[in-house]
Amino acid sequence: MSNFLTLTIIFKAGNLNYGESTGNISALKKLSFKGKSYTYISRQALRYDIVRIMNEEFSMPLTPVGSDGKVVQFEANAKIDKYPEIDLFGYMKTSGEGNKGKIRKAIVRLSDAISLEQWNNDIDYGNNMGLAARTDLDNMIFQSEIHRSFYTYTMTIELKKIGIDPNNNINLDNKEKIKRINLLLDSIKILYRDIRGRREDLSPLFIIGGIYEVGNPFFYNKIELNFGRDITKLNIGPINETLEKIYIDDKKVKDNTKIGYVDGIIANLNEIKIDDKNKFNMEDFFVSIKNKIKEIYK
Repeated sequence: MSNFLTLTIIFKAGNLNYGESTGNISALKKLSFKGKSYTYISRQALRYDIVRIMNEEFSMPLTPVGSDGKVVQFEANAKIDKYPEIDLFGYMKTSGEGNKGKIRKAIVRLSDAISLEQWNNDIDYGNNMGLAARTDLDNMIFQSEIHRSFYTYTMTIELKKIGIDPNNNINLDNKEKIKRINLLLDSIKILYRDIRGRREDLSPLFIIGGIYEVGNPFFYNKIELNFGRDITKLNIGPINETLEKIYIDDKKVKDNTKIGYVDGIIANLNEIKIDDKNKFNMEDFFVSIKNKIKEIYK
């Protein structure tokens, strides 16, 4: 059985994850790399929105939460057969019978989504003049860091553990396992984020990955973009070198790799050295992955 599905995704959006404010300035979450600043969306924020989409758009029940007196956590009697969220993203329960803790590691692993363009100290200046003009109150000034960019993140799923929980002796049938993986993929495909009165589209513009015998997220940290006048290109070198990597039984990464793309976004997709039969528009990419999942769970 090919055990791992890993997908590395590019999307484009702006002003997605704020941290602590300093005075009247709201600061984006950032990290430094090679002397430059890049904004990012934490994996926790991505997980929140994926689960929200699964609930709001596809009617997945949210896992009930409670407290052991100190820590807010999933209820001790919540099990994966009824709640796909904790099947996919795991749980830690410090309460329950005999107060014995139970842990199930996440089957779906997410990286942070990191911008592919550096932040250049852009700041938005705002006020509440529209309201203040109606009263005798003073106008309030506020500022927010802003950044619109391409972002990339990676998701890896350990397929053989979907629907299985030794803590409660649960092993769901294959039909339900397929349903849950498809639910996750459908949520990724239409992912969006609501923040500060805006709705930002986080759906994929480019995806590379596939189903492999090992759990390495092969294309994580391999995605870079180069920008010219009215043109965006991938840095193809790291991608093509990764495709030629031999990882088990003389198999190369490219043997199981597919790409999906939205036409007109990235100019040099033809330089990615995989067969054209493994290059798809975005809708057909997800169909191809779902068909492969069905084969695995036969």
